[in-house]
Amino acid sequence: MADYDYDLFVIGSGPGGQRAAIAAAKAGKTVGIAERVAVVGGVCVNTGTIPSKSFREAAMYLSGYRERGIYGASYSLKSRITMQDLLHRTDWVVKREIDVIRHHFSRNGVDLFVAEASFLDAHTIRLDALDDSGVREVTADRVIVAVGTTTARDPHIAFDGQRIFTSDDILTLKDLPKSLAVIGAGVIGCEYATIFAALGVRVTLIDKRPQLLDFVDREIADHLVHHMRESRVTLRLGEGVEAIDQYDDDRGEHVRIQLASGKKIVTQKALYAVGRTGAIAGLALENIGVEPDPRGRLTVDENYRTSAENVYAVGDVIGFPSLASTSMEQGRFAACHALGLACERMATHFPYGIYTIPEISTVGASEEELTEAGVPYEVGKASYKEVSRGMILGDSSGFLKLMFHIETREILGVMIIGEGASELVHIGQAVMAHNGKIDYFVENVFNYPTLAECYKIAAFDGLNRLG
Repeated sequence: MADYDYDLFVIGSGPGGQRAAIAAAKAGKTVGIAERVAVVGGVCVNTGTIPSKSFREAAMYLSGYRERGIYGASYSLKSRITMQDLLHRTDWVVKREIDVIRHHFSRNGVDLFVAEASFLDAHTIRLDALDDSGVREVTADRVIVAVGTTTARDPHIAFDGQRIFTSDDILTLKDLPKSLAVIGAGVIGCEYATIFAALGVRVTLIDKRPQLLDFVDREIADHLVHHMRESRVTLRLGEGVEAIDQYDDDRGEHVRIQLASGKKIVTQKALYAVGRTGAIAGLALENIGVEPDPRGRLTVDENYRTSAENVYAVGDVIGFPSLASTSMEQGRFAACHALGLACERMATHFPYGIYTIPEISTVGASEEELTEAGVPYEVGKASYKEVSRGMILGDSSGFLKLMFHIETREILGVMIIGEGASELVHIGQAVMAHNGKIDYFVENVFNYPTLAECYKIAAFDGLNRLG
């Protein structure tokens, strides 16, 4: 066996890379990890998941959004909210996350290199340090690529990071706009559209697709659309964008968006959120014979191995489902498989969390998927206003729905929109993991008052539908 510097080398310190490195280190393997920026955590910690959710929490707190159901639509904790107010909380959370990750690497003996990594061959990696330490080469028996993604940028658009910007630029915004156009109604676009709307910004959401979040249960998505319109969000669905330009007049700085239909939208700022591409620039994948797809994603087998036998890839760079939670499990499994360690595969049922306002979380099949598959199912529903906890929280519009098999009564899917949805969904996930039936929720006791009572109400509702 060849003598390598490391048993495993990981490129990228996001959720997938972190979990891979720690799993290998805990098994007594020598591990190195490279991160191309001066701070660890990847997109998840620095510009994506953690900052956006912290930004959302700050927006909900300062705007008084959660209390408006009780104290009225005009309620706000702070009358003039600034970007500095919003980013104070975000910066605090990000700094602590980075410190936790660095501590985990140090405690487990993972060597961290702040450097740009590139392949010289399948076992040799060149590290171009970001400081004055220069260039070095390291060798590894196995390599995991976990570089994540970067925002897609149309070359015809003059991005300046302030007036026309991407989600990666939000943490550097100087001013909170009075009006904002969000181009792209995917998960990121919808999240930021609702966050800015909660802050009182007039938002226009544009997407060439005719439906919002077409992978989400239609009833849930329609409920979100209703909330958006209640928050004065203007939806321009089925509309393509032909041009975006900036101009100034005596009223200030503006962005003008020309739609294919002939409509023109004038706004203070524009957020471009049309897709992401694999952050593979500089990796020199051609040196190991790995060919990315047109969107910079890497193809892997069921064990997350690329076409190079000793090189694996995990996380957003391999595409669907592109979740921090699944990336962690992919990293863990890939590290175990690469090093010949026993490891269980990721569970079939994993939840989605969409941190719009209100938030959405789902696990299992939607009504549309069950109908298309010809599965005989029934639905049970419960509104937050039916449980005391919903009233205490001031959320009277949230609801939970269960899909279950008519014959076996097995739970097939759980869909939730409302406060705490991303936490509440895990109860349904646990029951589904054990092939549980809807009767479980009828027969068991839940704390009172809690949102979890919605499961029991929905179960009774579903069984009553069976007659």
